[in-house]
Amino acid sequence: MNRKYALKAISVLWVGSLLGAGLGFLTQIILARYLGPGGFGAFSASLTTVTLLAPLAGFGLQAFWLKAFGQEGWAARRWLPASFKFVASSTLLVGALLVMWAEFGPHGIDTKYSLMILTSYLAGQAILELVSTKLQLEEKYLTLSAWQLTPHLGRLAIIVGFVMVADERISTVEVSIIYSIVAIVFTLLGIYPLWQMTNQRFTLKEHGPFSGRLSKATVYPTVYETCSQAWPFGLAVIFHLLYYQSNIVLLQRLDSDNAAGIYNVAFIVMTGVYLLPSVIYQKFMLAKLHRWARHDKDMFYKAYRQGNLAMAVLGVLAAICLWGIVPYMVPLLFGDAYKTSVNLLLILSFCAPLRFVAMSVGAVLVTQEHMRKKVKYMGLVAVVNIILNLVLIPKFSYYGAATATLISEALLLIFYRYAAGAFVFKQRQTEIIR
Repeated sequence: MNRKYALKAISVLWVGSLLGAGLGFLTQIILARYLGPGGFGAFSASLTTVTLLAPLAGFGLQAFWLKAFGQEGWAARRWLPASFKFVASSTLLVGALLVMWAEFGPHGIDTKYSLMILTSYLAGQAILELVSTKLQLEEKYLTLSAWQLTPHLGRLAIIVGFVMVADERISTVEVSIIYSIVAIVFTLLGIYPLWQMTNQRFTLKEHGPFSGRLSKATVYPTVYETCSQAWPFGLAVIFHLLYYQSNIVLLQRLDSDNAAGIYNVAFIVMTGVYLLPSVIYQKFMLAKLHRWARHDKDMFYKAYRQGNLAMAVLGVLAAICLWGIVPYMVPLLFGDAYKTSVNLLLILSFCAPLRFVAMSVGAVLVTQEHMRKKVKYMGLVAVVNIILNLVLIPKFSYYGAATATLISEALLLIFYRYAAGAFVFKQRQTEIIR
């Protein structure tokens, strides 16, 4: 792999992600100030609930596309007809479930309406991720950065405009409407790029030129077959969200809106810290790892070893930076009402090296037929995390939630390292020992 090209591509993706995170961060700061801890916690819990359900719309289809096109090349276009039917039907089903939960769940009136309004967010996220996958396969990294940046820009612009003209504080329902409007716009914008995948306007990289239409002998999978291939990827996202974001919802339920708002500030900062490994492995490396796992075993193993070392170093540096800047950054940006978030970040900073290395190790488990093993480990960690939260939050509030997250990150890395050695690289390690 050309290092100059890789560095340029990663830089473009990282800068785009940083800008997106910065805009999202600024949006959260404005909401935290204008909603107050209680309102901010209520909206955060509603949005987190929708975010937890969003992966069910398409349920891993985006990640499966990377695997299918990495292994089959142009022939993977045979999966597209069933894929579009699957994402449409699953989005409608999840939307119906969300409306039922909003109507009959134990919520306040504002949370009820926020959840219902945010239903359109499900379709927006599904389309956003599918188009992002298309751009990854085409290696159009500048366009990918712009595509993922624009929703953040749209939400921020509307919220700033609303705050400037509004005489009173913005409400959780009004914020939900803004998020919903942006989601609807991007749902409509994403239809055309996805249609392009069905014709010659799709430029799949590293698999040679398009040879024409698929042959008449091509077997087109059914929706059920597509679902059976995609579900491990979807379940992985669900489990990740459970052990990473469910703390906010559980804090609201077991403690208060105020506690959820304070923890959410720490969560936002850590999400920004995790941008770099996320960009490297989810936006740049993943399609390549699928290809190398099938066609270039030596490069696959080299990427694994060097990636682990690089992520360990970067993770430690990230933790050190957090310890140095968060005592000054959080009160300055969010206000004195969120000072307690500093202590949470000092705990969560220890997660940085664990998460960085886990990103590298876990990426190789996505390839070939190892994904189901990865999902089992993620599911186990999600269960442990929820149990820890149920035990620790009533006693220690947000400190208990932060501790549960730290333990979960460590446990997940241990499982990933074991699985990579025992299953993915077992033969190579046996050759090294000999």
